[in-house]
Amino acid sequence: MADWNAQQYLKFEDERTRPARDLLAQVPLQDARKVVDIGCGPGNSTALLVDRWPQAVVTGVDTSADMLRQARERLPGHTFIEANIAHWAPPAGTDVLFANAVFQWVPDHIKQLKRLVGGLPPGGVLAVQMPDTLGEPSHILMREVAYMEPWRKQLSKAAELRDALPKPGAYYDALRPLCARVEIWHTIYNHVLDDAASVVEWVKGTGLRPFVDPLEPAERKGYLAEYTARIAASYLPQADGKVLLRFPRIFIVAVK
Repeated sequence: MADWNAQQYLKFEDERTRPARDLLAQVPLQDARKVVDIGCGPGNSTALLVDRWPQAVVTGVDTSADMLRQARERLPGHTFIEANIAHWAPPAGTDVLFANAVFQWVPDHIKQLKRLVGGLPPGGVLAVQMPDTLGEPSHILMREVAYMEPWRKQLSKAAELRDALPKPGAYYDALRPLCARVEIWHTIYNHVLDDAASVVEWVKGTGLRPFVDPLEPAERKGYLAEYTARIAASYLPQADGKVLLRFPRIFIVAVK
């Protein structure tokens, strides 16, 4: 895929930051010395960590140069590292590993979560939030259109890029032997958006990227037109003309 687009992602900054706030509220650690924001994006979640632990060394990690550029502009006094989480290890003495909406993109991510928890000191916390949206119309329709002609040849692999998240029990069984406490819950957000076109704008910043990035401009225009028409038929306006984007997410807080 092409690099992430921080500007596109931040079109819905408040809505995208809300799950990070909810996750952080459940982290039981009052004092922290070293905190890492895994998949920090443009720094919106990192800013929450800085506010929560102003005396801590807070570091952001991401694979996107554009996201990191935005994060460094937002929080110039903090360190941001370009790295792939699958090959990255936290610094010794890290108290909190915070990951907002990143591990759904990481292959075999339960293995990675176990590895990261294993590197925490006693009392350290791994806090994770992941969208659980592959069964939602926004994502079902991406795949349906991708399997249509003339996009099928180019996009069939994109339709299989992400697997459905495991059940909560799989995370519990993997992490509980390594931790003193594991909390897991689901939250379904109903984000109020202006119209169906806003749903498309939302997913352009995240889940739609593997489907549109490989296409030439004319092909992309056709794909987006078909997808947008199907979205409009699925996300019908409320009485005031707004639409509700139903968005399930899974949360995990593991205390070593």
